[in-house]
Amino acid sequence: PSPQDLVFGKVFTDHMLTVEWERERGWGRPRIGPFQELRLHPASSALHYAVELFEGLKAFRGDDDKIRLFRPELNMERMKRSARRVCLPEFDGQELLECIRALVRLEGRWVPRDPQSSLYIRPTFIGTEPTLGVAPPGRALLFVLLCPVGPYFSGGFGPIRLLADPQHVRAWPGGAGHCKLGGNYGPCLELQEAARARGCQQVLWLHGPERLLTEVGTMNLFVFWERPDGGQELVTPPLDGLILPGVTRQSLLELARKWGEFEVREAPLAMGSVLGALKGGRLREMFGAGTACVVCPVGEILYQEQLLSVPTMENGAKVTTRFLRELSDIQVGMGQVWGLLGE
Repeated sequence: PSPQDLVFGKVFTDHMLTVEWERERGWGRPRIGPFQELRLHPASSALHYAVELFEGLKAFRGDDDKIRLFRPELNMERMKRSARRVCLPEFDGQELLECIRALVRLEGRWVPRDPQSSLYIRPTFIGTEPTLGVAPPGRALLFVLLCPVGPYFSGGFGPIRLLADPQHVRAWPGGAGHCKLGGNYGPCLELQEAARARGCQQVLWLHGPERLLTEVGTMNLFVFWERPDGGQELVTPPLDGLILPGVTRQSLLELARKWGEFEVREAPLAMGSVLGALKGGRLREMFGAGTACVVCPVGEILYQEQLLSVPTMENGAKVTTRFLRELSDIQVGMGQVWGLLGE
């Protein structure tokens, strides 16, 4: 299908990667074979106790026709942290990366030539121990799927509306909100559907009595505003265990610090501070950031039955669009090199 006709996560390539692990034997031989359904014991721990995790990264085709993976070593590091959190076995991130590169090379024809499209890579790691006991699994399966994906903003670069409901939280201190576990996503679906029923595209996740802003749907959150003293700054919530340490998040912070044009801070963002900045006309832009979209501008927030207007687009979305342009260029091999060649 053409990139414009692709629905995220619905079309898969012809092959997949699988690697089995057993406590007594260790890791088996990685295999690249035809894409097929998995055979699992009904008592597998992934099915009952969410002993599983996943990652998400992309391969891009540049103007030079070379295929590049965007900062995959950061995904491997995060994947290993997630594995430790649910007692899945250790693995060699570089070795897995070589296997992923081999799979991407084999499926190279699936990497779109459209600069706004890409090949999405989904490593997944599940416990397959056939027992109903709650314990670290003695068996596990690591597999990797590939999906060609089209442009995120197929209808144009436009803002989204968020539902901010302080009665619901995505993560909590001491929990696993900083890990990419499936168990963090399923419980969010109810509020996500409630948001859609109220005309919102995503949820603005709040936490605690101060109603700290944490994430936007499955994206990290950024605010660009003017301080009361007139200075400009970019702020994103800190890595305090409540948010996922996003690869895009880290990349945007590094880019902004390289620009050196305004202060860049990782600091708590309370809803009261955001409301004050909106009232005082100091909030310039708000956006989410993640693998799927790079950046996504925020235009409105539905909070306590009030629809707040966020002037991201009215202010030209200058920082947001600059991030989108520069990071997209890097991903296809233009400018600064953060890519790992897939071929």
